[in-house]
Amino acid sequence: MTDGSAVRATRLGPAFDLLAAYDEGGAFFERDGLGVAAGDPQDTVRATSLAELGGPVVAGLGEGWDHGGPAPVALGGLPFAPGPVSLALPASVVRRTDEGETWLIERGDRGAATPFAPRRVAGDLPHGSFRPAQLREVPTVRGYEDVVADALERIRAGGLEKVVLARTLEVDAGRPLDAKRLLHRLRAVEPHGYAFAAPSGEGAVLVGASPELLVSLRGGEVRATPLAGTAPRAGDPDEDRANAEALSVSAKNREEHAVVVRAVASALEGHCEPLRWDPDPVLLETANVWHLATRFAGRVRDPATTVLDLVAALHPTPAVCGTPTGAARATIAELEPFDRGRYAGPVGWIDARGDGEWAIALRC
Repeated sequence: MTDGSAVRATRLGPAFDLLAAYDEGGAFFERDGLGVAAGDPQDTVRATSLAELGGPVVAGLGEGWDHGGPAPVALGGLPFAPGPVSLALPASVVRRTDEGETWLIERGDRGAATPFAPRRVAGDLPHGSFRPAQLREVPTVRGYEDVVADALERIRAGGLEKVVLARTLEVDAGRPLDAKRLLHRLRAVEPHGYAFAAPSGEGAVLVGASPELLVSLRGGEVRATPLAGTAPRAGDPDEDRANAEALSVSAKNREEHAVVVRAVASALEGHCEPLRWDPDPVLLETANVWHLATRFAGRVRDPATTVLDLVAALHPTPAVCGTPTGAARATIAELEPFDRGRYAGPVGWIDARGDGEWAIALRC
């Protein structure tokens, strides 16, 4: 256990499952068994924009930390739209590092049992009360075709090169939905994805398993893996490989991917030297689809750069918004019949050193 009364770190066993430390008042972010899980928040840091959030969060996490042992962590999801942002600083987190060590990190006077308090498991109905889930598409297929046609007319008119329009599926299950159960199932289906859960306002929880790393920063080393261009998986191995190969040579998908790569390179070049990336996109497979991916690697010029500074420079990428960014965002706000909230926004964690890992909130 580290010295100091404000921040305490206790080593846990290597078999500890991070999901055991998550409850719906906190947040969760994990990939391949590494990541962070938190209980209820202790403090909240607010800023007028994403670009101004990193410094105050790092300062808040550093209070009472003696710079020894694992650094305190904040995690959660941020909105897709520009404007004021906030990030909760949890009272306690469980963190599994790249070295495979698992730590309970506590801030303030909260007890070690806080993240593991037993909770009622939601989701069960009395016997005989089951009914099929009610589904509602927003917008409908016809409504989506109409807004896509509108967007295409705007692109032809100039001033807009690309816009990414989303659809939602509203599911009324007729019973409470348990975020921890959803996370457990998503991890099983997509073990190499970024499984996440984050509060999303008014008691809502955003749960998902994203394939896309927005950016990570560890000890000055930067990584990003933007995705753009998609093809379906197939049960037959020969058909599956044919789908992947067709995607890799598709002119339409490679052009779409190149737009994203240029934007990510432009954003990171302002912070990194050197910066390297794949000369040609590589194939990334998930449980249901193939993606074109480009792997970026670099080193930050300024040691004071935080991972949230990089998130602010990158978000939103053309893969989830479009280009030019301002025109695409305005088109999305006008044409989509719902508020994205934290969907397609950044989700992840940052520690008191400014290091962290952030994905894009997709498949959620």
